[in-house]
Amino acid sequence: MPNKTRIILSPILLPLSLLYGFIVYIRNRFYDYKLFKSNNFNIPLISVGNITVGGTGKTPHIEYLVDFLKSDFKVATLSRGYKRNSKGFVLSTSESTVMEIGDEPRQIKQKFPEIDVAVDADRSNGINQLIASNSDLDVILLDDAYQHRKINTNLSILLIDYSRPIDKDYILPFGDLREHAFEKKRANIIIITKSPKDLKPIDRRLIFNELKSYPFQVVYFTSFEYGKLKTVYNTSANKVENENLNDYDILLITGIANPKPLQNHILENISKNIHKIEYPDHYNFKESDIKKIINKFDSIESNKKIIITTEKDAMRLQKFSNIADNLIDSFFYIPIKVEFLNDRTDNFNQQITEYVRKNKKHSFLYPR
Repeated sequence: MPNKTRIILSPILLPLSLLYGFIVYIRNRFYDYKLFKSNNFNIPLISVGNITVGGTGKTPHIEYLVDFLKSDFKVATLSRGYKRNSKGFVLSTSESTVMEIGDEPRQIKQKFPEIDVAVDADRSNGINQLIASNSDLDVILLDDAYQHRKINTNLSILLIDYSRPIDKDYILPFGDLREHAFEKKRANIIIITKSPKDLKPIDRRLIFNELKSYPFQVVYFTSFEYGKLKTVYNTSANKVENENLNDYDILLITGIANPKPLQNHILENISKNIHKIEYPDHYNFKESDIKKIINKFDSIESNKKIIITTEKDAMRLQKFSNIADNLIDSFFYIPIKVEFLNDRTDNFNQQITEYVRKNKKHSFLYPR
């Protein structure tokens, strides 16, 4: 939805949106009519992406897929590594930094050290490099690849934020859409993310009617399950539990697209005493920011206070290890997991598992 600034600038932004939308439309038609080439690979590829810019929950959904697939299959993830300093293909290790691979790939590697996590802006090259480095791979998860049409992804998952329906938004730069809402037709699975856990059947039906999904598409609803606090710097001191924080002051540090769900979770389940410092999405924290955070924290007149951030922000904050001992123990983050609503977990898992089993390179059913 356009904000007030966009409305004021609409005489400039609307023509730019029309131009950008036309260019994207022509590009997609060129791929549809095979005028632009798409590459095929002899390995199952699952794309997880969105049409809306930022904040639909791609990383938690990638992590969900990794978590349930890794017990039966050899899994790898591939993303571009947003805001990294390195170039080309990088296969991560447990020591890889945010500057080398990006915050989200580092988060995935920290959680699942046993899988291959790679970054490459050239997804075709990245897939080839992953296959060359690990001939036993069964499936590659492509992060944020919905618009990357140089690759034929046999299974495409489109994420749509519950609070930001694509049919009511506009093309960039006047709105937040990367391409027209009708391009949802390329998805095999549509997931409405960040849905209320108590979503009523009538509300679900209204969303179905507005979405106008195609008969071949399966639609799921997910919400976020927030975990217990974890220390950003892996310290053992000052261990606290959420239920003991009602009288604590919380300094909330966020550098994500939409911090409101986390803020609401803290207000409803942890403490009403929140102080905030907000940064842009994927913000690269600097020493001056750490000083600002510490000064803000010191100014809070309470003996019971901690700093809470997101898991993604924690990846970027961990490079600052020179924080004083009495403060480093006060940094925490809240991990999140994806939860499927309406008892559809097994349906989703089965759909994904069947696709990988039928199409992995060791299967006789795979179309060479």
